[in-house]
Amino acid sequence: MIKDAPSFLRHVGPGVITGAADDDPSGIATYTQAGAQFGTGLLWTVFLSLPFMIAIQLVSARIGRVTGKGVAANLRQHTPRSFLMAMVLLLVVANTINIAADIAAMGEALQLVVGGGAHFHAVVFGVVTVLLQVFVPYRKLAPILKWLTMFLFAYVIAVFLVHVPWGQVLHDLVLPQLQWTSAYWMMIVALLGTTISPYLFFWQASQEVEELRLKGKGLGTDQAVRRDLERVKRDTYVGMVFSNAVAFFIMLLGGVVLYGAGIRDVTTASQAAQALRPLAGDFAFALFAGGIMATGMLAVPVLASSAAYAVAEAFGWPEGLERRWFEAKRFYAIIAIATIVGTGLDFTAIDPMKALYWSAVINGVVAVPIMAGLMMLASKKEVMGTFTSGPKTRWFGWGGVGVMGFAVLMMFRDVLGQFF
Repeated sequence: MIKDAPSFLRHVGPGVITGAADDDPSGIATYTQAGAQFGTGLLWTVFLSLPFMIAIQLVSARIGRVTGKGVAANLRQHTPRSFLMAMVLLLVVANTINIAADIAAMGEALQLVVGGGAHFHAVVFGVVTVLLQVFVPYRKLAPILKWLTMFLFAYVIAVFLVHVPWGQVLHDLVLPQLQWTSAYWMMIVALLGTTISPYLFFWQASQEVEELRLKGKGLGTDQAVRRDLERVKRDTYVGMVFSNAVAFFIMLLGGVVLYGAGIRDVTTASQAAQALRPLAGDFAFALFAGGIMATGMLAVPVLASSAAYAVAEAFGWPEGLERRWFEAKRFYAIIAIATIVGTGLDFTAIDPMKALYWSAVINGVVAVPIMAGLMMLASKKEVMGTFTSGPKTRWFGWGGVGVMGFAVLMMFRDVLGQFF
């Protein structure tokens, strides 16, 4: 922990970092696009997803703390190998595309502020994030990630620099106008996939394992586990509420400023910053652009590391950000490869932001079976012992599976209906 940091930062744990990482540049682009395309009409999804997001992240963290193993390691023991490998493959692909979109957005945001080449800036960001993860141990990296969460307040401040029709906002929250179109349901799946993202499940569980390694005392007594689970609960509640509050303000900013100005298509986070400049002023633009870079520096290590944790645990390789690079070469190789490939995608003809949107949709689809697998693990005494999830967590966890599954089915129904 940071001795000179504010007291609340010293108590920030994996849950808050997980929540903040959820609002990465690609998430910012998705939330902004939802606001630009549908105004304030999709703000209700932030409140809908919150209890399900809290439940599934609590389950992920509890699994990590109680078993001393990450999500993939537990799935390897208790699910068919074909299921695990399919989930890990899709996670790595989605994470790599996310990394590409985040690094591209960071490079473009820096270009908007200081000039120069966006590709050059992207390469610098890519190299820096790899070096941070490979050569900075977890006990020193975690405080850096904690400080970066502070930059998300920029989006809260930006909202109060523009005129917000709060009456209309309240109306759309209480009486949402559902649309029965494929574009509408695809956006909902993308929002859910961005908010309840599989990489966050793997990350938070693995960080609880890292915290155990730092203490060097193993799983501990039942009393120690209960004490840690209380900390996990507080940490996760704060992190998820914080994450969704920021998502609300980003979507609101897009809905009020961009939708209100007739701008319906925003494909990048940096484009959103540019669009805000003449409409909301230079200060709002600077806050938005600066937030993109800061959240990217937070999210890219989480994306790359969660992919590395998943692959290493699936194959039983040594893993962990607290290990030195020569102690977990394959783990760190995955981090480097995912980040390098993600950076390299920005130099190809592939549109990273279109790929990003589809990666969010993929995340929404893949999250359903992974969430179901986590809920089953959390209910098994042979996995959790006396610390199986309580009724409320199970209800909201399975409720999240049902809600996301319904949204996916509605999306596929409308898409398939266009061909048959």
